Amino acid sequence: MPHFTLEYTNNLKEEIDVSSLLLKINQALLKHDHIVPIGGLRSRAIELSHYVVADGEENDAFIHGTLKLGTGRTDDEKKLLCDEIYNVVTKELGHLFDERYLAFSLELYEFTFPTYKKNNIHERYKKKG
Repeated sequence: MPHFTLEYTNNLKEEIDVSSLLLKINQALLKHDHIVPIGGLRSRAIELSHYVVADGEENDAFIHGTLKLGTGRTDDEKKLLCDEIYNVVTKELGHLFDERYLAFSLELYEFTFPTYKKNNIHERYKKKG
């Protein structure tokens, strides 16, 4: 943990380099390695082909990000991580707001119960360090 999911409408696929955007988001989050363990970070994107935005009359688009975290981070740390994601997305895609109708939203989800996970990726980074 953390895991980041980016949902985007498929009418943006020619206008966004999704892989590059996810990498930049990861890089921004990993600047805070005291909050984000490198071996636990996952980012993914989901292209949406079935959606309606507003009244469905225009070629509107949206991007929605969800950051999922385990418990244990302070409110300031959670805000810092969300600010990092928000800043990356709005910087990288800012030009689109001048070119088309677009909505961007970001939410934070914090697990309140323990999660079930098994991950040996952390070991690779412990060996490097």
